[in-house]
Amino acid sequence: MSINTYFKDFLQDIRLTQKQKDDSKNGHRVLRERLLADENLKSIIVSTFLQGSYRRSTAVRPKGEKRADVDVIVVTNLDKSIVKPEEALEMFEIFAEKYYKGKWEKQGRSIGISMSYVDLDIVVTSAPSEAGQRMMKSMSVMSDLSLEETFLQDFEWRLSNSWLEPDLMKGYTYNLNEAKAVVEWKTEPLYIPDRDAGTWEKTDPLEQIRWTREKNKTTNTHYINVVKALKWWKYVRLEDLKYPKGYPIEHMIGDCCPNDIKSVGEGVMLTLENFVSNYSNEYSFGLVPKFPDRGVQEHDVWHRITFDDFKAFYESAKKYAKIAREAYEADSLKKAVDKWIEIFGDKFPPAPDDTKDKGSGNGTGGFTPRTSPSDPGEGRFA
Repeated sequence: MSINTYFKDFLQDIRLTQKQKDDSKNGHRVLRERLLADENLKSIIVSTFLQGSYRRSTAVRPKGEKRADVDVIVVTNLDKSIVKPEEALEMFEIFAEKYYKGKWEKQGRSIGISMSYVDLDIVVTSAPSEAGQRMMKSMSVMSDLSLEETFLQDFEWRLSNSWLEPDLMKGYTYNLNEAKAVVEWKTEPLYIPDRDAGTWEKTDPLEQIRWTREKNKTTNTHYINVVKALKWWKYVRLEDLKYPKGYPIEHMIGDCCPNDIKSVGEGVMLTLENFVSNYSNEYSFGLVPKFPDRGVQEHDVWHRITFDDFKAFYESAKKYAKIAREAYEADSLKKAVDKWIEIFGDKFPPAPDDTKDKGSGNGTGGFTPRTSPSDPGEGRFA
């Protein structure tokens, strides 16, 4: 059996289950329908769309009693120079009380809704430009397909007015190359209310989605799985470390994961090694590295992380980078699998004790005893 098969099974076991995906879709679709039909809100809503790890296909299966989480952006025509952040959120709190009584709570930049089967976040934005409003009403923005769903259908998501969901293209001739040739819209930052600071802050969720799509292409479609794998590592091996988590970790992975990786294991190993190498100076001088946000360079996505958090994360990354290298260069499938289990826990399937390794040594069917050091681009068990 190939190590690729082990990774495939591992990734399947940490993805959202089909029920969790169905529950997420049901939850956000009902929420969006209610928002657009609400008598008090429909006149100020331009559109709604999905953002976050659910849309980017970088979410992992929640642990224990936790539920899948979906972020819903609500684009409004509210003028941020007139409407205060607290006032904008209060409009949607009335809605939440009407439809989700006892299930919602105020959050710093959103309204959180906790259902029995899914968690939803309502993220309100102020009015974009007229061109931005037209873009926000397009199917490419409002689609509820995740990036992975478009990858699987070989139907690349594009930020343009000509992009339609695959089901709507039945009966039409769709030339993927022609679609790719269409110049995509330049994303426009949106402003979301920061209740605590009393200000409207920039964000660019569409650029985060577009960037993730491009990164996945340059990594031979391994990137989103590298993200899922390392998020799981954080869950099981650094569970007592609260920060960094979520998007800050994903962003770091995007900056540290090399292009043209040949496997998920190689991506995990090199991402950890690059993180340790790239930020050794910050570690030495007691500083926290900066990670400028996609589309909003002045926003550092690690700005809330303390040096103590970074120090603990850095030292763990250094420890597990060494283990990943050992797994990558192991001279047997069994040794490699045992090392990957050290990193990912029991979700990574074990190898039988009597594994008899046979194969070409190229990572697709076992190993050939080494006579020289491994080429980092051609790992046997990664």
